[in-house]
Amino acid sequence: MKIIGSKSFAVVALVTTSLLLASCSSSQDSASNKACLALDTGGVDDKSFNASAWEGAQATEADGVEVKYLAATSDADYAPNMKKLVDEGCTIVVGVGFLINGATVEAAKAYPDTKFAIVDQDGLDHGPAGDQYPGTVIPNLKGLTFATNQAAFQAGYLAAGYSKTGKVATYGGIPIPPVTIFMDGFARGVDYYNKQNGKSVKVLGWDTAKSDGVFVGGFSDQAKALQLSKNFEQQGADVIFPVAGGLGAATANQSMTSKKSVVIWVDTDGFIFAPQFASVILTSVMKGVGTSVTAVIQDVIDGSFNSDQYVGTLENNGTLLAPYHDFESKVDSKLKEEVEALGAAIIAGDVKVSK
Repeated sequence: MKIIGSKSFAVVALVTTSLLLASCSSSQDSASNKACLALDTGGVDDKSFNASAWEGAQATEADGVEVKYLAATSDADYAPNMKKLVDEGCTIVVGVGFLINGATVEAAKAYPDTKFAIVDQDGLDHGPAGDQYPGTVIPNLKGLTFATNQAAFQAGYLAAGYSKTGKVATYGGIPIPPVTIFMDGFARGVDYYNKQNGKSVKVLGWDTAKSDGVFVGGFSDQAKALQLSKNFEQQGADVIFPVAGGLGAATANQSMTSKKSVVIWVDTDGFIFAPQFASVILTSVMKGVGTSVTAVIQDVIDGSFNSDQYVGTLENNGTLLAPYHDFESKVDSKLKEEVEALGAAIIAGDVKVSK
């Protein structure tokens, strides 16, 4: 047996100690991170937008990150919730939703030692009235945005090709950019289908020329969402695309009851997040909210956080169409091929999804 000399032993001991310290330091760094979500209204279990963000945060628990959220009951909760999370020692606070942007910007400026991110906004300070462009960079605030009109364009093409009545529909929660971008992309996808195939499928609920459409007025009025869905069916729409978070449940319930329409879900894969509606979900226009939340928290863990804006696209899977699931055999194979090819053309820049 070879006996290690004192000098060799010292070196081995030093290396071993260094490795242990490095391991402990890495473990402590992960454990010391606390990622917090400040949610808009709608609840964490909306099967859509908020649920996706929370799932993204929870995905970092495996790295030893502590996660939590505070839900808002009204816009009066935005600023107080931000302060609560900062006071609780959150390493990063993610504002979830366009409407919480103002409170997120102000919190980021007030607490420069805390990292912030905002979903569905660019992360820049556009002034008190939000009208100063291009805006000022806030070093500790990152914007998480999504080109969801790309996948919505595919969904519009699909809806037009799938429709038997020649009428499809969409409605939104409220008329804000993160909602209207879906609706406009959807309608333009229908228009593109018509031009490519010599058809005249009509879109109810959105006018691309006026950039205006039909809205519930919020994200919690299930009764109004249900009535809008019934109205669309009465007008002949057999594919409906609700862009209103959890209100898609009202539309899906109506579709299951009436047997007159199918639904395109929004934000998440509805087949997975809302399986009770699987029988009427044609597909889903997914927004990678969860993916972006996971990524920005991971940046904090890795020490690589910066204020450069994240943009989710078809190319980086920041937005995409979900699988057809139970409708796989119900969608014409030629139509499926065309939808897939359309996605490639959008990525290549050969097809424009906005005016």
